[in-house]
This record gives sequence, C-alpha cells and structure tokens, in this order.
Amino acid sequence: MEREQMIGKQSILFHNAVHILSGASMVGKKEGDGPLGKYFDKIGEEDGLFGCQSWEEAESILQKEAVSMAIKKVGLSKEEIRMIYAGDLLAQTIASSFGIIGFEIPVYGLYGACATMGEALSLASMAVAGGYGDYVVAVTSSHFGSAEKEFRFPLGYGNQRPFSATWTVTGSGACVLGRKGGKARITGITTGKIIDYGLKDSLNMGACMAPAASDTIYQNLEDFGRKPEDYDRIITGDLGEVGKEILIDLLKEKGYDVTAKLMDCGIEIYDKETQDTHAGGSGCGCSATTFASYILPKIEKGEWKRVLFVPTGALLSKVSYNEGKSVPGIAQAVVIEHC
Repeated sequence: MEREQMIGKQSILFHNAVHILSGASMVGKKEGDGPLGKYFDKIGEEDGLFGCQSWEEAESILQKEAVSMAIKKVGLSKEEIRMIYAGDLLAQTIASSFGIIGFEIPVYGLYGACATMGEALSLASMAVAGGYGDYVVAVTSSHFGSAEKEFRFPLGYGNQRPFSATWTVTGSGACVLGRKGGKARITGITTGKIIDYGLKDSLNMGACMAPAASDTIYQNLEDFGRKPEDYDRIITGDLGEVGKEILIDLLKEKGYDVTAKLMDCGIEIYDKETQDTHAGGSGCGCSATTFASYILPKIEKGEWKRVLFVPTGALLSKVSYNEGKSVPGIAQAVVIEHC
C-alpha cells in the first residue's frame, strides 16, 4: 500500500527523496563582479547582449547555456532528459521558449514571477518522485535589460531608482534531478499561497513579497513540526534589505525568530557598497544562479545539512500595474538535505 506523502496543510514529505544531480549557472558581467562571482560556471560579456540583437534573445542564450552545462555535468545526453520545467519573467515566457527549443525535450512552461525556481524544483521533484521521469531539468532565467523593458522603463530613459528598488539579475540557473546518485536531495516541499497586503509600489517588491514568504515559511515549520533551528539556513529568493527586515518582523508575530538562520539571495549576489544595486538583487535568475552555484555545493559538501530554500515572487504585470492593481506575492519552499 502506498504511504501518504501529504503532510500538514500545504506540504509534501517525499518518502523516496529526489536527488539533485547537478547545478549550473551563467550570469552577466555585473553578477560576475559581485561577491559570488567565483562560483558561477560562466560569465557573459559586459554589454549583456552576448552577441545577440536583443535583450530577450540574450536571455534565451542564458537558459540554453545553463541547461547544457547542467546536463553535461551529469554525463547525460539530452535524449535522456524526460522533461524540462522552465520559466522566466517575460510575457508568454519567451526567454524559455526560444532558449530551450533546440533541446527537443518535452517542456512545461512556468510563471511564478521571481519564485519560479522554487516552483520548477517543486514540480520537477514531484515528477521524479512519482515515477514520471528518471531525469528532469528545472531552469529559470532573468535579464536586467529585458525586465526593465518589460516592467519599468527603457534603459535609455535613465530613470532614478528609489533605495527600496532591487536590481534584476542577469543570469540563469539549471538543475538536473533524478532518483539517485546526488549528494543533495529534496526531501519535501511547501507550496505557497498568493498573499496580498494591498501594496502597490512596484519599486519596493521586497515589501510586496515578504508577507508571502512569511506565510510559506510559517506553514513549512508548522507542517513539518520544525523550528528555525532545524535548518542550517532559511534562504529567501530576492526580498532584499527591505523585505528581509519585514519578513523577520512578520515571523516574530507568528512566534518564530528566524534572524539567526535567514539569508537572502538578493543580498548575497551583489555588493551593496560598490555595485549600486540599492536593496539588492531580484529576478528569476537571482535565486536560481545563487542556488545552483553557491548554495547547492555547500549542501553537497555537508557544510549545510538541511536548508529551506524559499524563492519569492511579486505577481504583477505591466497591465495590472497600469490598471492600479496591487502587487500580490507568492513563495515556494523546497527542503534540501545533504546525502
């Protein structure tokens, strides 16, 4: 008889943990110059176009390279990959569509804003655990130029950014998941809800996303019967300096103090003092590249035994923003442990 894998209100506890077999990333020059620069697999050219004619095409190159490197690290061929879960920030997820078309692998296109890597890892792990694929890829990307064009202002406009704003990471991170053979494994997930506090400032996305991060982290701790101390790190995607402080306060109101365990990819990826990114980094590529090249190796080496990885997303579009709608948030949590 099959054992129940649902746990609590929103979580899954995998009885057969899913292994992360590899992680790979490609980033832009700005990210390569940051504190994590030495960890990324490949750093692109300074202009961010990578030999392409548009920002969107350049972002597709990021995904293509990240997936290629992740598959190569495992020693697999593309024919052995059963499916890809892929997403980005652009309308109709065109960075993913054009980036992975050449692999000729079945694909599910995803949109969870900057939380998409958490969504991709969650769905990919469920597919592997359910026996629907021996090898599955999760990949996301973002690009500063394409995101500014999609959501804010043309780069040539030279608009001033408030200190609450984050800088969209130019980068893509990919992971290959399988049933066995890795030194890190996904043991559980907590699927996030859409949380809306009515905030409308698209240049303060950390504040918009923090309530969703709080809700998902709280539910993970409740569902699994854990305390913050049971994790070596609780790692959010891209709350930045502003959102991180709000998250700490919100969780204290719920009875949990995560201050000592909390880390944010958006804060780690840039040097606040020298790189002029204000509140930190954001974008699908922020958590994806940080996870694939910095967090995952630490878990594989056993430096961190158990991590709660919580990419965060702001669910807005240029249509909803121009119509005066609020900016709801979502956060997807993935429990990753050392083998």
